Amino acid sequence: MAPGRAEAIIDRLHGLYPRLIDLSLDRLQRVLGQLGHPERALPPVIHVAGTNGKGSTCAFLRAMGEAAGLRVHVYTSPHLVSFNERIRLAGELVTDAALSDALEEVERVNGGAPITVFEVLVAAAFLLFARVPADLLVLEVGLGGRFDATNVIDRPAACAIASISLDHREMLGDTLAKIAFEKAGIIKAGVPVVTGAQEAEVLPVLMACAVEAGAPLLARGHNWTVTRTASGFRYADPAVTLDLPPPSLLGPHQYDNAGIAVAAMRASGLPVPAAAIARGIATASWPARMQRLNGRLARLLPADWELWLDGGHNPGAGVVLAEHLAGWADRPVHLLVGMKQAKDSAEFLRPLIPHAATLWAVAEPGQHLALPVEAIIAASGGVARPGPTVADALAAVPKDARPARVLICGSLYLAGEVLKADG
Repeated sequence: MAPGRAEAIIDRLHGLYPRLIDLSLDRLQRVLGQLGHPERALPPVIHVAGTNGKGSTCAFLRAMGEAAGLRVHVYTSPHLVSFNERIRLAGELVTDAALSDALEEVERVNGGAPITVFEVLVAAAFLLFARVPADLLVLEVGLGGRFDATNVIDRPAACAIASISLDHREMLGDTLAKIAFEKAGIIKAGVPVVTGAQEAEVLPVLMACAVEAGAPLLARGHNWTVTRTASGFRYADPAVTLDLPPPSLLGPHQYDNAGIAVAAMRASGLPVPAAAIARGIATASWPARMQRLNGRLARLLPADWELWLDGGHNPGAGVVLAEHLAGWADRPVHLLVGMKQAKDSAEFLRPLIPHAATLWAVAEPGQHLALPVEAIIAASGGVARPGPTVADALAAVPKDARPARVLICGSLYLAGEVLKADG
């Protein structure tokens, strides 16, 4: 979003609370009460948590709903280029004017009390969602679940928990079990919750939380299955078997995310027929998730090369990306990695390094909280070379006669800068 009213409001709000993230529901519940509780006037909600894959799951849910003719609201985070990306109203990104008006209304009723920017954005989103008619709200958790600002929703139509891995340990806990407990905080009494493939120590935690809440847990391999086929994949639960096309989002992990979305949509009870589910799976889009770039940056490479972008940034994402790179054996792959400070860069890089013809550490000038290039090189065990920027690395990558691929990854903040630069 170009600098304007909304950005000025966001800048002012940054001064109301010293911490960027402070997991709590109290401040937001106070403001929502002053606004007349818009969170109680929303269309049916599918609430989506997880460490990796929740954004992709939301993209599949939105695409399936829209293919069925439903008006779909969507809230996701973070944004890559503009704040508007976080809020989609009945199929359209929120306008600058509407977002600014909602932010100013929240700011006015808050009266200068301590509140985080994320909480204000969620409050503004709920205001807009309550005032624009729709048939479904796909609501993505920002961080964790139990004390995330989106968790003020009392009774969603369904919940979904995508793959859980180690991330944000300073806030969510230092083990998978602790993190799973926080993610499971979105589970509500009587509301079906869907989960896909999980590490061995995660599923028992989700099961225990579901039992305690009195919520039916629909787990992959127990209550529904996804099986790859020659033409795509087969989804099956006790009531239906669907032969579906391959997911439009690339990578083997997207079959799991697509399956979670199908199971959650079916559990919600919304009227989405099989044909719409298939169209949604085949057409969903989500920026910076194995996205092919064809703009200014791509033109810095030979014409027969490919440039790709992925926002994966934690150890679980490193494993998933490595699985995808294993299928790219037909060409050399050069990796450009830029990361956020405090991320476990060594664990992210470890599974990727064996698949890289070369590895480059980068940090863009405008990249928020960018990890220094030298720290990325150290995390790689000295394997990475300094970019130090994406454009520098693209120019320096060795270019012999063979076509190759370049993958830029490691940070959603880096992804945002790359999308701006690619035009």
